[in-house]
Amino acid sequence: MSPPDRVLRPGRLGRSAAGWATLAALALAGCGADPDGGLSGLIEVDGSSTVFPISQAMAEEFQIAGGRAVRVSVGVSGTGGGFQRFCNGETDITNASRQINEVEAASCRAEGIEPVEVQIARDGLTLVVHPSNDWVACVSVAELRRLWAPGSEVERWSQLRPGWPDEGLKLYGPDTDSGTFDYFTAAVVGEEGASRSDYTASADDNVLVGGVSGDPGALGYFGYAYFEDNRGQLRAIEVDGGAGCVAPSRETILNGTYTPLARPMYIYIRRDALDRPEVGAFVRFFLERAATLIPETGYIPLEPEAYAEIRARIG
Repeated sequence: MSPPDRVLRPGRLGRSAAGWATLAALALAGCGADPDGGLSGLIEVDGSSTVFPISQAMAEEFQIAGGRAVRVSVGVSGTGGGFQRFCNGETDITNASRQINEVEAASCRAEGIEPVEVQIARDGLTLVVHPSNDWVACVSVAELRRLWAPGSEVERWSQLRPGWPDEGLKLYGPDTDSGTFDYFTAAVVGEEGASRSDYTASADDNVLVGGVSGDPGALGYFGYAYFEDNRGQLRAIEVDGGAGCVAPSRETILNGTYTPLARPMYIYIRRDALDRPEVGAFVRFFLERAATLIPETGYIPLEPEAYAEIRARIG
């Protein structure tokens, strides 16, 4: 599946030619002109649309730095779809916005595939409304549960909270193959996968961005980076997880106060693929650049020491 076009501001993934040249020069300075001995081959990456911007940026910089003849293909089939392809041996790396579950792990074991889990960043699921919505500042987890639970009959804003206008409420969110869907339903509804079905669902976060930005009565959710890249079209609302209303931000996601919607993000690598020189080189490059490049994509990196520990662990 080819990755859909992304709505990204210049300065994140849509860099200028001069910006790419500067980054390439820095990469070359750090790695040497041809650090990996003229490697070639194809690395297949798929999975989470949330993690996609990070892996895509890494792939582009990896191919620029040193003029490597390695092609890194990054697809988007959702966390669940990505694990399915990964455990079938179709991909080398899968992006995931949640940890692998037991069913998926058993599928990998049945095919003799050992997944190597690597946490790469932090994210905060962000609830967004149309900019013209001037009545919602904060929602509680209890209200979100009542809104998103299976069988919910909340269809108007006035049904969610007295005093809010009697306007239609249209919901947008990830589809059921998405790790974001899994995490949200577990954190908000209390059971992974439990959700009302009468909402506009998509594996493409840009469809969700476009839906909410074009609908004054809308409410949707997706990863923090997609809000960051579309601030002019959306307004984020605060969440009360029991200790008061907290807005999503890099600070609140990192310090744990944006609860319960802050979460880790992962890549999973096939252990046997790591033995291939081109895959090993890409993973090393990924971890070496993570602390500086991930903020460019709108997500929150780990501490540099954490990436060093991961490099030492996986070799």
